[in-house]
Amino acid sequence: MRLGRPARSRGWLALAAVLLGLSAAPAAAAEPIRLKIVGGLAGISQYRQFEEPFWTKRLEEMSGGRLTAAVHPFDRSGLRAQDMLQLMKLGVVPFGTALLALVAGDEPELNVIDLPGLNPNFEVLRETVAAYRPHLRDVLKDRYGIELLGVYAYPAQVVYCAKSFRGLSDLAGRRVRTSSVSQSELVSALGGVPVLVPFAETVSAVSTGVVDCAITGTLSGYEIGLPEVTTHIHAMALSWGLSFFGANRSAWEALPADLRDVLRAGIARLEQDIWTSADRDTARGLACNAGTTACDGRQGRMTLVPVTPEDEARRRRLLVEAVLPSWLDRCGTDCAAVWNEHMAERAGIRLKAE
Repeated sequence: MRLGRPARSRGWLALAAVLLGLSAAPAAAAEPIRLKIVGGLAGISQYRQFEEPFWTKRLEEMSGGRLTAAVHPFDRSGLRAQDMLQLMKLGVVPFGTALLALVAGDEPELNVIDLPGLNPNFEVLRETVAAYRPHLRDVLKDRYGIELLGVYAYPAQVVYCAKSFRGLSDLAGRRVRTSSVSQSELVSALGGVPVLVPFAETVSAVSTGVVDCAITGTLSGYEIGLPEVTTHIHAMALSWGLSFFGANRSAWEALPADLRDVLRAGIARLEQDIWTSADRDTARGLACNAGTTACDGRQGRMTLVPVTPEDEARRRRLLVEAVLPSWLDRCGTDCAAVWNEHMAERAGIRLKAE
């Protein structure tokens, strides 16, 4: 049986729509159609270099001036990231970005492609997303009335620590910043103490001793100043912070068909640019945190902890013995069949429904 979905209050959602002006209704025929977009995380390169320029400049150029957009990062929009599925379903957010790990409370199936330990490198991540994307599209469309337009990846999420460590086993007993339930489950399985901390508060949590270590992106951690408060960084990718960009179906279908084609093609190119950057920035983040010559910016002085055969074996064991069983408990026994159909062959792991 599937687990129930939490009920939501429609009243405050409708009020949010009024306050934020998140309406996709077209203007008069002679005027450009102006879209309201909720984008990704503020203050990091994906948003600054790709999302914001696409919506504020490239879209108008691509559409010959028929489409314009205003974009706001979701962590500065006054909206809870955990509510994005419901906000998009109701049309409060007609076009928006949702982090899969954060909306997994509503729909655990969505985040199976970014479970900690599943994708140890970028090539595996690409294969995982390609295998699962048709099912992701169907879940969003059939259960939430959302048109899937793009899947975005951030640079690899790795472990930073304020004190030395040699591998995953040394996280036992340490308080570790996490950003999702599944990351917390992984840390617990390692013997650590997970502490959910918003991205914007990560540096403060480390510097004040709230946490000893933090899981976050190689480049985003560098950009927010983690090298100033931590000494060691692990090279293993635990997860990737995948998100999807989509549209409320009513808002999507209200657009002229030719402009939908323009949007779909433009977002496909945006997605490609973001993935190329995520791959490159994973390596760049590690280089800049460690202060190697491959860094093209301010050089940190962190110790780069290499991935050992013991770490790789533990990653695989934790995925099989802790991460996947916990996901199945949240998702329901029907999800074993979903995994086996879309993921088992690629991952080399089959699940048994209880």
